[in-house]
Amino acid sequence: MARSPDQLKWDTERLASPHTQTDKAARVRHMFDSVAPQYRRVNRWFSAGRDAAWRRKAVELVGADADDEVLDVACGTGDLLRAFATIADPPRRLVGCDFSHGMLRRATADGGDDGLVWIEADALCLPLASESFTVASCAFGVRNFQDLDAGLGEMCRVLKVGGRIVILEFTRPRSRLFRALYEFYAGHVMPWGAALVSGDRTGAYRYLPRSVVSFIGAADMCARLERAGFGAVSATAVSRGIVSVCVGTKLRSTDG
Repeated sequence: MARSPDQLKWDTERLASPHTQTDKAARVRHMFDSVAPQYRRVNRWFSAGRDAAWRRKAVELVGADADDEVLDVACGTGDLLRAFATIADPPRRLVGCDFSHGMLRRATADGGDDGLVWIEADALCLPLASESFTVASCAFGVRNFQDLDAGLGEMCRVLKVGGRIVILEFTRPRSRLFRALYEFYAGHVMPWGAALVSGDRTGAYRYLPRSVVSFIGAADMCARLERAGFGAVSATAVSRGIVSVCVGTKLRSTDG
C-alpha cells in the first residue's frame, strides 16, 4: 500500500539513525524526487562551487580514458557522468543510472548530452550484464544505499576484471577544530538555507548532514571495497577531508 508524502518524511526519530531504517530506500527515493528541480543549484551554492572540482578529482584519480566504458551509479542530475564526458579523451561509453525518476528527469532536461545513456534502476539490482564496464563510479550516493555491501557488490559484478571503481563521498575532517566548524555549518546553516532555497518539505537537508556524520569513514570504505572484491584500494582526502575519493581495481571474475 502506497504511503503518503508525510509518511516518508525524515523526522527527528528517524534522523537519529538514518542508516538503520528498513524503509531507507523509499525515503531516499521520495526525498530526491522532491528536491531534484533545485538539487544542482543547492549543491553549487552551499559547496561554494567546490562540488564540480571534487567530481573532476574523482575522474582524475580513476584515470579514465577513451578506451573505458563507464557506469555512474546513483548518478543524480548527471554531473559526474558529464565530468567524464568532458575530459580530453572521453570514455567511449557513458551510462548513468539512478532510482529517482525526478533526478533522471533533471539530468536530461538540459539536453546536449549526445552519447550519454540514462537508466532508471536501483543500485542494488542493476539490470546490466556482468563484466560489461571498465569503470564504475558513484558520487555522494553510496551512503544512501539501503545495503552498502550489496551496492558495492553490484558495482563489482558489472565490472570487467581489472576494471576500476571510484567512490566520491563526504567524510568527517580529521582536524577537530575544522570538523567542528564544518559540521556546525553542515548541520545548522546549510539545512536552513537549502530548505529555504529548494522549498523542501521532506527533511532532505536535515537527512543529508546526518547521513554523513553517522556513516563510515574512508578507512572503513576501503575495507568494504576489499570485501566486495577490489584490490589496490586507496583513499585520497580532498578539501581538508570534507570529501574522500576511494579507488580500487577488480581482482577476479564474479560471474557465475
